[in-house]
Amino acid sequence: MVLNEIVRILEADVLCGEDRLDKEVFSACASDLMSDVLAYAREYSILMTGLVHQQVIRTAEMMDIECVCFVRNKQPGEAIVHLAAQKNVTVLRTPLLMYEASGRLYNAGLRGKGKEDG
Repeated sequence: MVLNEIVRILEADVLCGEDRLDKEVFSACASDLMSDVLAYAREYSILMTGLVHQQVIRTAEMMDIECVCFVRNKQPGEAIVHLAAQKNVTVLRTPLLMYEASGRLYNAGLRGKGKEDG
């Protein structure tokens, strides 16, 4: 699923990475615990979180996560958005709760599996 479609489905604002909305993601991960993201996330995914901290972007970079979406209308600070832009991580913000955002993406066909899992 391409990020442009995810923006539409999640009614999201694009905070950085407008030029990368044609990128494709193959899975989704939803967590506020970055240790869980490190353990379970797959590359080429979208990470949905309510945790607003620079560590989210650093975790995304380590895991080759294409996009971070802050749920519950969480507003990341300018330093977080700047770091994401430097690391080529697209940042979105949605008013949806994590549960609803996950459900919408699942219903649209995005699963928790990675590219290599088919």
